[in-house]
Amino acid sequence: MDEQSFQDKFSELINKINQLPVEQRARLEKLAEETRDRRKRIQQSVGQLQESLDHLRLSVKYLVFDLEATRRENAYLRRLVGQMNRDKNQQRDHESDQDNDNFIDGDEF
Repeated sequence: MDEQSFQDKFSELINKINQLPVEQRARLEKLAEETRDRRKRIQQSVGQLQESLDHLRLSVKYLVFDLEATRRENAYLRRLVGQMNRDKNQQRDHESDQDNDNFIDGDEF
């Protein structure tokens, strides 16, 4: 029920209560006011809950963004490490080939 409908129905209720005899009116007026207060508290709670959900959604978006950035950085660093390892292996292979060439040349003479 939206706020306008509630207010309309509540006004109708108050008008009907006011038409009752005085001895019945006080008790029902008190119940009506308690109902109005409860509705306000519920609306405040729902508003606070909505704000909390909005904050949670924003936090999750930041976390997802951070996770994606971390994954990209991780992939980039893995490529760098892989390239460094390939370069080292190529350098070792090249040095090993040179050592083998020297060994063979020395053996022939």
